Amino acid sequence: MSALRQSHAETPAVPDSDAPAPARDWIRILAKYREPVLWRSSYEIAVTAIPFVLLWIASYQAYLISFWLSLPVSILAAFFLVRLFLIQHDCGHMAFFRDKRVNDWVGRVLGVVTVTPYEVWRKNHAVHHGASGNLDDRGTGDLMTLTVREYHARGLWGRFLYRAYRHPLTLFVVGPVYVYIFENRVPLGYMNQGRYWLSAMGTNVAMLAVGGAISWYIGVIPFLAVFLPVTLIAAAMGIWLFYVQHQFEETHWDMQDEWQVHEAALHGSSHYVLPQPLKWLTANIGIHHVHHLYSRIPYYRLTEVLREHPELGEISRLTLWESFACVKLQLWDESKRKLVTYAEARRAMAVA
Repeated sequence: MSALRQSHAETPAVPDSDAPAPARDWIRILAKYREPVLWRSSYEIAVTAIPFVLLWIASYQAYLISFWLSLPVSILAAFFLVRLFLIQHDCGHMAFFRDKRVNDWVGRVLGVVTVTPYEVWRKNHAVHHGASGNLDDRGTGDLMTLTVREYHARGLWGRFLYRAYRHPLTLFVVGPVYVYIFENRVPLGYMNQGRYWLSAMGTNVAMLAVGGAISWYIGVIPFLAVFLPVTLIAAAMGIWLFYVQHQFEETHWDMQDEWQVHEAALHGSSHYVLPQPLKWLTANIGIHHVHHLYSRIPYYRLTEVLREHPELGEISRLTLWESFACVKLQLWDESKRKLVTYAEARRAMAVA
């Protein structure tokens, strides 16, 4: 079912006269941007992987003097690790190279560096793209989001658990550790499917081999003193980006009967307007509404889309400063059609 949804979300469709929303009309227009450019994809890998390796080494050298001296270098290295993950992300959408095998193998190799098994992640992410904004199809590849009525229908313990899950400390501190150090080690949700076991275990073995070799050369403690900060800071950045891409006030959710994939993609994903160099370091993932509408477009062509179609740049704009307020938004109010705070939800239920 998820593969069918992904096909609908990624395959160019010629809009008909009965198109339910203008969002669908963009599919044919955006199709011309889907072709990757080999030299540019190769260049993007080089200008991301080489600085990452050099910064990793620099962080280790700084650690030999002081851990606190290495930490700022690790933070910068983490940005490049996020960028490597976003190349892996584009490979998962078959967007970075024309050849599927090249996309897959580049994605698998990068999965060792990003500690993310490629096949398992790609499966979950396909479900996310195919069901984003669908209130009847939540729970895979997304952040748990309850409606106001669902939250108030829960008992005291259920509300406590939801609040604990949505707390910033859980999402951006505990969450990265759990997801990238523990959850990614086994193919949760696909335990009876061999290809996903192979992806997870193959990634684990390769990680142990690479990590073991580096630890043998520089020592286990120095390795962990660089590896863990770089990986976990990058993981927190990635979860933050994913959060603000869909958890903003005027996002888009509907029940299955009214949900439409193109409308949900365009209006349920933010245009996260980041300043340079953050835009470059995050590989244009802030242009998320266009990516969700047509995920086969390589990230380095998303700016080309906005340049030639500036009207898309005005949809769901969210600045860096505005994005911090999104942390307070916890529940979907179906009557107001927006995400609201717990206090706003209480007032809405009192009125109801």
